[in-house]
Amino acid sequence: MTEITNGAESYILFEIAGTTYAVPSRSVQQIEMIEHVTPLPNAPSFVDGVVFTRGQVIPAINVRTRFGFEKVPLTTRTRLIVTNFGGRVVGLIVDSAREFISIAAEAIQPPPATMAGLSGRYLRGITTLGDRIVLFVSIEQIIDVAPDAASVVAGGTYGSSKSKH
Repeated sequence: MTEITNGAESYILFEIAGTTYAVPSRSVQQIEMIEHVTPLPNAPSFVDGVVFTRGQVIPAINVRTRFGFEKVPLTTRTRLIVTNFGGRVVGLIVDSAREFISIAAEAIQPPPATMAGLSGRYLRGITTLGDRIVLFVSIEQIIDVAPDAASVVAGGTYGSSKSKH
């Protein structure tokens, strides 16, 4: 589904706390509005719970919280980016997601060495689009959790609502 031409790859752009981020479109199954998130007991603080989408119950990671920003209420602009990475289907809750763009590989620079700490582990690259800085994130690092919380997102999907009678 990813369009690669002349070294360019397609990305989905999304916003968190006024900053633009990008994920490869090849890792995104769909983007949708969020109707309801069901909380899970003892989940990590960045896992808002699970959502039901297209016949699947999937974990929903609040990217805002994952990145260390203050949690805010869901709005009509809030989106769920459903990703499939390494066979794990996980929803990423973001402030907004409306752009799909091709970016040449040579336009993406490695993140600055000064960002090597905790926040830097989520970043794969950086570029500018006009007057905006775009940060390329690692879905793998966003959905990676500590071993005691791994069961929350490890399986990816939790089944479907269809009963087998």
